Amino acid sequence: MAGLVAFAVLAVGAVSWLTLRDDAYVATPAGRTADALGPRAVDAALDRLEEAAAAGDAGSLQGTPADVVRNASLLRVRDLDLRLVDVLGRTDEGVRAAVDVTWRFGGFDVRPARTEVEMTFAADREDAVLTSVGGGDARSPLWLTGPVEARRSDRVLVLAAAGVDVGSVFSRAEAAVPVVRRVLRAWRPRLVVEVPGSAEGLGAALGAEDGQYDAVAAVTAAPDGSTAPDAPLHVFVNPEVLGSLGRRGAQVVMSHEATHVATRAPVTTQPLWLLEGFADYVALRDVDLPLTTTAGQVIEQVRRDGLPGDLPGPVEFDTATTHLGATYEAAWLACVVLAERAGESGLVDLYRAAARLGLEDALRDVADWDEAALTRAWRSRLADLAGLSD
Repeated sequence: MAGLVAFAVLAVGAVSWLTLRDDAYVATPAGRTADALGPRAVDAALDRLEEAAAAGDAGSLQGTPADVVRNASLLRVRDLDLRLVDVLGRTDEGVRAAVDVTWRFGGFDVRPARTEVEMTFAADREDAVLTSVGGGDARSPLWLTGPVEARRSDRVLVLAAAGVDVGSVFSRAEAAVPVVRRVLRAWRPRLVVEVPGSAEGLGAALGAEDGQYDAVAAVTAAPDGSTAPDAPLHVFVNPEVLGSLGRRGAQVVMSHEATHVATRAPVTTQPLWLLEGFADYVALRDVDLPLTTTAGQVIEQVRRDGLPGDLPGPVEFDTATTHLGATYEAAWLACVVLAERAGESGLVDLYRAAARLGLEDALRDVADWDEAALTRAWRSRLADLAGLSD
């Protein structure tokens, strides 16, 4: 038995030695190329980048490292931590690595974000040098992927890829704050808006499947995908879609997303129709448009297909659906019906109570209704608008 134990210990030691053994832990000989890069060289490159970002000094850095350091200073990045997870593979230029990145934007994010990011490193004599960030299925945080522009106030921070009109986005974000606070008076805004250069860049920032957000103007999410109650929440803008909207439409989108931030919608548990309908209720509250316009798509859908049986759910809110606009309008109209029943303050109370108590209990306590009664009233309103009989 003692011999078997000794063999087991020896085997573990051998495995550990083989696992840790790496030729790159020896200084890279002159003339060796990317095939010599290993974990130690990548770790050292990450340490240098982290130190430069903390000091706010790009120094003699060029390319991607210089962009990262300048962005970190511009955005007041705090709690930055870069840790190598694994070397994923080698290319002609260098090595691809998975890196665990932790960061927050000072003055706006209370809790840091943390996500795994793919980075590429090239050999520079015996050192590794970061050459690009992004790729694969991992998220690609905007501030790490290239130079950004930023505008800030004490309540709004907008960061955008080079070439984006950051000023117009900042103006809409600033204008969204009083829109939200007219309904949610207790909100103390710390609104962060990120604008990649394209729909593809939006998908990369969110780690989304190709094309998932191509038709979406903006989305509110944690930059690391977290659903923790205290996760940082940012608005991510699709510049191609938002730029195609008129001035009023783009403002409604921004106010809608700011409402999601104020209510922390992505990390709560209300039904989707309530989350999205409430955000539209806030965004459209003071917009002077007739119901035939703000509910035009759902009215047309009802005239074509008849009245829906139920309030919209996850299937209707799928970003791939062809009737997404009508779904949002239907959800908004349900919240209008609730506000008419319980008052605006009642709608706010119901929204908050639904996360704690569930929808049925919240409806009973705030509006003296159940979901069936709400659905009947909502269908009746749809029927009236469409000129049908419920």
